[in-house]
Amino acid sequence: MTFVDRLIMKAISFRFVPNNLLLLVFAVVLFLATVSSIFGQDESVAGKNVNPSINKDFINPDLKVDKFIERFEKEGREIYDHRQKILEAVKIKPGTSVADIGAGTGLFTMLFANAVGPEGKVYAVEITKKFTDYIDKRANKAGLKQVQAVLCTERSVELPSNSIDLAFLCDVYHHFEYPQSSMESIYRALKAGGELVLVEFKRIPGETPERLLKHVRAGQEIFTAEIEAVGFKKVEEQKFLKQNYFVRFRKIERK
Repeated sequence: MTFVDRLIMKAISFRFVPNNLLLLVFAVVLFLATVSSIFGQDESVAGKNVNPSINKDFINPDLKVDKFIERFEKEGREIYDHRQKILEAVKIKPGTSVADIGAGTGLFTMLFANAVGPEGKVYAVEITKKFTDYIDKRANKAGLKQVQAVLCTERSVELPSNSIDLAFLCDVYHHFEYPQSSMESIYRALKAGGELVLVEFKRIPGETPERLLKHVRAGQEIFTAEIEAVGFKKVEEQKFLKQNYFVRFRKIERK
């Protein structure tokens, strides 16, 4: 079954009020128009994004890591304030292999490295070499030999097939310029039955701050549908965050 076939099957699997056929038809058409506009052609979603230059800071050759340490690892950022709760919710087992995708300055990479222990493995995946170099130095200084920084591309996480038990994306998915391609690479990298944890900004008009509405291209329903269409099943959602949502997916066998 092709990706488009899976996308259509996902769309028509939604449950609506039985007698409201018009609503069903409208919803399916709207769903397909929204998601197929992202996955139906080989071009970056940045051109369709509410924020077309969403990744400009990360591809800037003059990127200053110190600037992002101050931005990512500071009190008042919900993800940073709740990092221990997020770690507990991810439920990492010692000896497993984890990919921190879009690792940034390595905040969760370091936490995951301690959780998997010396027998485990943590891949810190980043599209910016200055970040991978910084994470390498940070891990070496901490004596965490189980950490390996990986330079990815805009289309692939660049991990070997069947190499990880869990993929972690924290406030990263909305930065994917080629979400289908990137998610396909994550699907391949995960072992059978492997899991993906998504922590992502809520996008609710009227509730979400305007700056986030302009920053994030779609809400939870669309992102969930995109991920499930690649070959994942939503298995858990936790609601201890206010600005973000926490969802766990499991890799399923594609027909």
